[in-house]
Amino acid sequence: MSDRSAFMTIVRAAAPLYMTTIAASAGSLVQTALLGRHATASLAAFAVTLAVFAPATATVAGALRGVMPFVAPHKDDPEALLPLVRSGMWLAFAVGGVCAAAVTAVPLIGGMWGVPRTTLDQLGAFPFMLAGSVLLIAVGSSATSVLVALGHSAQVMRSGLFGTAASVTLSLLLVGGPGPLPSWGLTGAGVAMLSSGLISASLNQRALRRSTVLAGRRIRPGRPDPRQMLRLARVGIPLAGTVLVKFSVLGVLTFAAARLSTDSAAVHNVSESLVNVIFTAAVAVGQATVPLIAGYAEEHDTARIRSSVWAGTRVALCAVAVLGAVLLVLRGPVVGLFTTDPALGGEVTRLLPLVLAVVVTDALQAVVGFALIGLKRTGPSLVWTVVWFGALAALAVPIADAGGLTGLWAALACANLLQAASKLVSFLRQGTRLGAAAPAPASTAGDGRLDTHRR
Repeated sequence: MSDRSAFMTIVRAAAPLYMTTIAASAGSLVQTALLGRHATASLAAFAVTLAVFAPATATVAGALRGVMPFVAPHKDDPEALLPLVRSGMWLAFAVGGVCAAAVTAVPLIGGMWGVPRTTLDQLGAFPFMLAGSVLLIAVGSSATSVLVALGHSAQVMRSGLFGTAASVTLSLLLVGGPGPLPSWGLTGAGVAMLSSGLISASLNQRALRRSTVLAGRRIRPGRPDPRQMLRLARVGIPLAGTVLVKFSVLGVLTFAAARLSTDSAAVHNVSESLVNVIFTAAVAVGQATVPLIAGYAEEHDTARIRSSVWAGTRVALCAVAVLGAVLLVLRGPVVGLFTTDPALGGEVTRLLPLVLAVVVTDALQAVVGFALIGLKRTGPSLVWTVVWFGALAALAVPIADAGGLTGLWAALACANLLQAASKLVSFLRQGTRLGAAAPAPASTAGDGRLDTHRR
């Protein structure tokens, strides 16, 4: 595959994934706005639950991405693919169950962190409904990883858009309470999120059964295969750990910004939201590179592996550059979506160069991190995230006190860059080992028969 061909393959696979993420983010914003209009206490309870729900779902998604490099080399071999899909489902049940349990413990966790009792009293059954959503997301993610690895990103987008449409519609009806309809507040939001997860998971599982090489085969978990599950977990669990470390450290940065002032906390949160909108493009690109790299890794083709990573890096940088340029040109209207305070908006605008630096460096480390997934070597990603983000967490408060938000965001950009460099070294080292482990090509003897003698 030529560089141009790899570039376009990645673009075609990444675009639907990015659209899915953006649609889901927009749906979440609608839900947040509706709850804010319903009652401030409901919005506060929603935010507390999301503080656990968001990392829980990210952990589930991260763990199940570890299935992709095992699936990609068998895209035309249903007999080899079927056991992997079943083990992926069992891994989804295991990881999803643990993360769902964490979400049900939101009242306990909130109490430990000093959340006011008036806020916790608003929760009701909402944490249990979101725990159900986590399980549905886990089931859906087990199918999503397989579909992406098999080249069916468009189907993932369709399922995600249907789920988001259901979430927005039900939120408008059950949370917004238009006309004579009552507003159910958090309960309505929980029903909307459960319905969204059920629709997306069902459609993805249906696509897996009807639109892939597994069509016509019974895809049921069956009996768990502990050995196969362990193989998948060795790749997926370090990814889940990487996500947890990143979320935790970003939480520390938010705390460090909040210590400065209320305005600083608001500017930091708005800037972080802008990063997330752009950075998800790099995540989509990274996912799209995994099947290519996993296929070439099976062939020990280090040249094409590196070419695919370079193509993915170019796609990610192009996407980030375009979105960053749009942000700079439309910075007034975009920032205005988050705040009507001119002073606050001005602070966000002044921080934009550093925000874009963070996005670029984060995109670089993400693409290399996904390349390591393709090689089934995710341990280095976890190690380097712990090292550099651990240092960032330890220094966040003194950096913020000395340099304010500018210092804090510059430190975040440096941590991302160090991650990218370290992961690149690990990737090149793993690629060298992979090439050295390649089987020697068979030679032919002078009479045209295969020569099997040692020389």
